[in-house]
Amino acid sequence: MSATCNIKQGASNYRLTSKAPRKAKALKKVDPFWIKSNPFLLLGLEMGAIDEKIDLESDEEIPFSSSSATNKVDSLNFEMVHLPSRPVMANSWIARHIGIRAVRSIYIVLLKAKINILLPFGPLAILLHYFTGKHGWVFFFSLLGIIPLAERLGYATEQLAFYTGPTVGGLLNATFGNATEMIISIYALKNGMIRVVQQSLLGSILSNMLLVLGCAFFCGGIIHYNKVQEFNKSAAVVNSGLLLMAVMGILFPAVLHFTHTEVHFGKSELALSRFSSCIMLVAYASYLFFQLRSHRSLYNPIDEEGDNNEDCDEDEVPEITHWEAIGWLSVLTVWVSILSGYLVDAIQGASDSFNIPVAFISVILLPIVGNAAEHASAIMFAMKDKLDITLGVAIGSSTQISMFVIPFCVVVGWIMGEPMDLNFQLFETATLFITVLVVAFMLQEGTSNYFKGLMLILCYLIVAASFFVHVDPSNDD
Repeated sequence: MSATCNIKQGASNYRLTSKAPRKAKALKKVDPFWIKSNPFLLLGLEMGAIDEKIDLESDEEIPFSSSSATNKVDSLNFEMVHLPSRPVMANSWIARHIGIRAVRSIYIVLLKAKINILLPFGPLAILLHYFTGKHGWVFFFSLLGIIPLAERLGYATEQLAFYTGPTVGGLLNATFGNATEMIISIYALKNGMIRVVQQSLLGSILSNMLLVLGCAFFCGGIIHYNKVQEFNKSAAVVNSGLLLMAVMGILFPAVLHFTHTEVHFGKSELALSRFSSCIMLVAYASYLFFQLRSHRSLYNPIDEEGDNNEDCDEDEVPEITHWEAIGWLSVLTVWVSILSGYLVDAIQGASDSFNIPVAFISVILLPIVGNAAEHASAIMFAMKDKLDITLGVAIGSSTQISMFVIPFCVVVGWIMGEPMDLNFQLFETATLFITVLVVAFMLQEGTSNYFKGLMLILCYLIVAASFFVHVDPSNDD
């Protein structure tokens, strides 16, 4: 019995002494610094140590060779080399995710909307310009090509408004909605077409205040026939005051010219226009500070039915991210600027081909196309009973054109050496004055219905008919 115990004790001691050199050989093959820098290897060695403890407690014999320990470390080393790192896996996942988002964004913006069927007319207009020279068709197809671009500008701005709120969203919508008019105006000003600039900007104001706002009130009143739609009266009064100030700035140079009371004939009118433009720019900057910083609560939307509005807001989610919206705004603005150049070049040829006065094209046709974004957005928000955003788009756009775009074009013309002034001639100035008065009376109650919208639309038809029979006077008159 004692002999048997001695044999087992000797075998146990031999196993203890035989494991030490095996572990030393295994560790000699691995760099210590590499062991410390690889947590997975440390974990594997710890697991190996645990296995060794289990072997010590067992009575099974272990072969004298150290090939098993070496194979264990070598296999672990093989797995560590070929295992992909986490940053590589993360980068591949991010690239795949970005690709999917890009394809989805292209589908939503360029393919989903039915109006995008008009997009090919833009490249077609460019081809006609270079290969045929028929200005009438170039003008017509350029108009058709700009319509979906302007509407998509409004869509991208609407998506961006989900992240900025209604006040900033309405301001952004008005700004990018007016990008078309501003680009057309600067391009025409560069070519010396001052009357086209004046008439197109005037037409944008008339279109926004009468046609866009009228269609929004009419459609919103038809959809919500059983209720009176309300909007923020205080904000509407502030915008009406700014529009009257713009009328004042445009009226005095025209009166000074046609009453022949200038101190220096031909110079005082231009000097007054440039001074008034600087004052109007300061007033618009003050208005932005008033709207966005000091009196933000004045522009909070009216919530009559809190529960219903909250449910509607929960159902509405943005379809694209804010960075995608900003990217699409940039791309669409560049494409609109390219088409605007061909559009302006074809105005005179289109007037001769179709026998339409240039004044009618500048005041009616160009603004309708340029205001497609505001038109679609204002109607959509009115149908959703969000009249505060509708006013921010329609009246805010008119305010921005009259208080920012027109004075800005005067300053740009000053820099270019072009005599761009605020003398819009008596007929155009009188039309603007009457329009501002009509809209101010419509907004003073803070409510809207389909009848108010119908009256504004009918007023716009009268204005359009007036410019169709209007002959633009020469500069000498």
